[in-house]
Amino acid sequence: MSRESDGIKNNNPGAYGEVRIADDVVGNIAAIAATEIDGVAGTVSNAPKEVLKKMGIRSRSKGVRVVIEDGAVTVDLALIMKYGFNIPVTSKQVQERVRTSVENMTGLTVLNVGIRIVGIDMTNEE
Repeated sequence: MSRESDGIKNNNPGAYGEVRIADDVVGNIAAIAATEIDGVAGTVSNAPKEVLKKMGIRSRSKGVRVVIEDGAVTVDLALIMKYGFNIPVTSKQVQERVRTSVENMTGLTVLNVGIRIVGIDMTNEE
């Protein structure tokens, strides 16, 4: 869990004080946005235990990494794709959705959304 001091301070505080957005919040926004795209089975952190076990992945805490510096965000996602989907096309859709969602919900600028495909979910194909 990120501590409050790990969050980003809103550059445009209102008359009532400052707003801090924790890295975990940005990470959750990114993970939810990614899984809204058809063809994405999940991030490593939210994939079903059975899928993770089949791929030999032990930690559910991995999957989304967020770096916030000077009001700009870099997001790296480890995704599990569904079998049969075009990886480059789906990855581009994920990048666009994550960028749009993070920017709209936080007001931060997204510099980069890196995608790493760590597995293919074939549960519907077996």
